[in-house]
Amino acid sequence: MIEINNLLDTSKTIAKDIFLNKKYPFEVLPEIKTFILELQKILNKDDFNITDENIYIHKSVKVYKTANIFGPCIIDEGTEIRPGAFIRGNAIIGKNCVVGNSTEIKNVIIFDNVQVPHYNYVGDSVLGYKSHMGAGSITSNVKSDKTLIKVKNGNDVIETGLKKMGAVLGDNVEVGCNSVLNPGTIVGRNTNIYPLSSVRGTVAQNSIYKNADNIVEKY
Repeated sequence: MIEINNLLDTSKTIAKDIFLNKKYPFEVLPEIKTFILELQKILNKDDFNITDENIYIHKSVKVYKTANIFGPCIIDEGTEIRPGAFIRGNAIIGKNCVVGNSTEIKNVIIFDNVQVPHYNYVGDSVLGYKSHMGAGSITSNVKSDKTLIKVKNGNDVIETGLKKMGAVLGDNVEVGCNSVLNPGTIVGRNTNIYPLSSVRGTVAQNSIYKNADNIVEKY
């Protein structure tokens, strides 16, 4: 359930090649910066506005004046970066996305048609195609005791070797307002997370998550 091919349509991101020869999506997190710098070398420079800080913004992207963007970063076509957005670097943002008011992102791969539109924090995470984070929902990416993050999948525990990992959202995941995705959370495709949820571990695809003891299958 938590392998890349069960969660993500990698054809829906300019970063599809970073997932090659990987089993789990969180394996890409330490490689995002290097991948961006290599990908920038082969992008069509005529399609992008480029700054000296390794920031490539497609010419069709709308960026409001009060947004702050740091590199390395690639923002693909048709996306909107709204007022107060803070992109801290190591970010690949797909086509037709929204990074909204007071949203902060860093070290992320955001697939095409993703929305993080209001007061979101997304760090050290992968957001699949057409996923959406409701207002105020965040990824928590560091454990309180600062130990390395483990991904729990039923009775299996996978050592990530990472101190920082937020969440992986499969394609078409909907996260309700003011929810917290705790470190190492993985949410399967087509799943809905109720507002005000605290989510930990893995949530199966095609589910409705009400709380840890109340997860129902979609019909």
